[in-house]
Amino acid sequence: KTAPPATEPAPATPKKEPVPTPKEESAPAPAPAAEEPPAPEHPPATEQPTAPADKPAPVPTTEVTPAPEEGPPAPPAEPQAPAPEPKPEKPKAEPPSSPLSLAVEEVSENSVTLTWKAPEQTGHSGLDGYVVEICKDGSTDWTAANKEPFLSTRYTIQDLSSGDKIHVRVKALSASGASVPATLEQPVLIREILQLPRIRMPRHLRQTYVRRVGDAVNVMIPFQGKPQPEVIWTKGNQPLDTSRINICNTQKDTIFYIREAQRSDSGKYELTVRINGAEDKATLDIRVIEPPGAPQNLKLVDVWGFNVALEWTPPVDNGNSEIKGYVVQKSDKKSGKWFTVLERCTRTSCTISDLIIGNTYSFRVFAENACGLSEKAAITSGVAHIEKTKTAYQPEKIPQRDMMEPPKFTQPLTDRTTTRGYSTHLFCCVRGFPQPKIIWMKNQMEIRKDPKYIAMIEQGVCSLEIRKPSPFDGGIYTCKAVNPLGEASVDCKLDVKGKI
Repeated sequence: KTAPPATEPAPATPKKEPVPTPKEESAPAPAPAAEEPPAPEHPPATEQPTAPADKPAPVPTTEVTPAPEEGPPAPPAEPQAPAPEPKPEKPKAEPPSSPLSLAVEEVSENSVTLTWKAPEQTGHSGLDGYVVEICKDGSTDWTAANKEPFLSTRYTIQDLSSGDKIHVRVKALSASGASVPATLEQPVLIREILQLPRIRMPRHLRQTYVRRVGDAVNVMIPFQGKPQPEVIWTKGNQPLDTSRINICNTQKDTIFYIREAQRSDSGKYELTVRINGAEDKATLDIRVIEPPGAPQNLKLVDVWGFNVALEWTPPVDNGNSEIKGYVVQKSDKKSGKWFTVLERCTRTSCTISDLIIGNTYSFRVFAENACGLSEKAAITSGVAHIEKTKTAYQPEKIPQRDMMEPPKFTQPLTDRTTTRGYSTHLFCCVRGFPQPKIIWMKNQMEIRKDPKYIAMIEQGVCSLEIRKPSPFDGGIYTCKAVNPLGEASVDCKLDVKGKI
């Protein structure tokens, strides 16, 4: 009977092993505490040799295996990690554009200094810096001259070998990548430049240089640089036509010469002075002009009274210069001579006035630019005849007015004092219609044909001259005016004193 109880604790022992392995969090300590008491009741010798204790062991293993089978369902949580798939939806950041205006600033026996400008596009994240790379002439291996990116737009490459020719390029870096490199067109010869190349463009050549067709173009442009710089002339990035243009270079200047300029010689010429990769550039803008063509489509639009209206269109060829205005001339059919009526007319229409009645006129128009007037003019196909306008004269009707008026003195006689032997005059003014008759009286006695007195009337002014009066001639003088409507009179006193 002791054997069967020995078999019972055996299954308990295997339960201890599976419980802690799959479920360590389910408080394994209380389970062995409940099964340890039956162990001391039986001798250990009977428990160890029992084979059934080994056989039931696989049974719990089968019970333990479901735990790992349940475990695999947990890993599906890992495939759920792609749930934040908005990463591909982020806008693709583009790398920055290439640096601009890469140039050599200075060259020495073992170094070269470069300058450039920041790229136009730097991206949303901004620039992290620049990387300068060099490659020896004849090789394709590019190596970085700087270990870490830097933000300055000027860099000096050190520790170079004198006499080497190197190619240089610069890249712009950002979080989204590197830009297309900016590369120097020519390799740089590493040797000392005593004086950097520099062009001294004369002031009058900094603006457009204007010449006429057939004129000579003779331009001298000084420069500096040591050792002797290389001088290069181009037009539109192409070499010059040496059959028309002569270039003469000295140590200090370059001469640009054209014997007879033509319209085709107009354009922008680029001068480059270069020493071992260091260079300076200048532009010479030449414009060759000539007189413009004649205006087009000149029309006689209207003729009225003493006036004529003209219209035209600009010339087809402006002579490679802006049209400043137009000159309008007229010609009388009788004389056949041309006279200018308008100068520098800026519009393409005009009105000509003050023409002579009865004359017939023709008109012509010249175009004018900086070179002068056009060789030919546009002439009107028709003529303008100024006719006399027929008008009927109608005199103004003036209402009749009664002008009859009795005599009336507007200026009376004034008393006078005179000296014996000195002639004197008496004056008064009268009006009336019909013109009144004037009667002069002395002391109420009418003065008749007496050579001593001269009476006159003019424009209503009455005068009486007393020639060499004596004291006897003194008294009261009366001027009387009479017409059919009435009469009027004025008096004055005349005193004649003897000589002292």
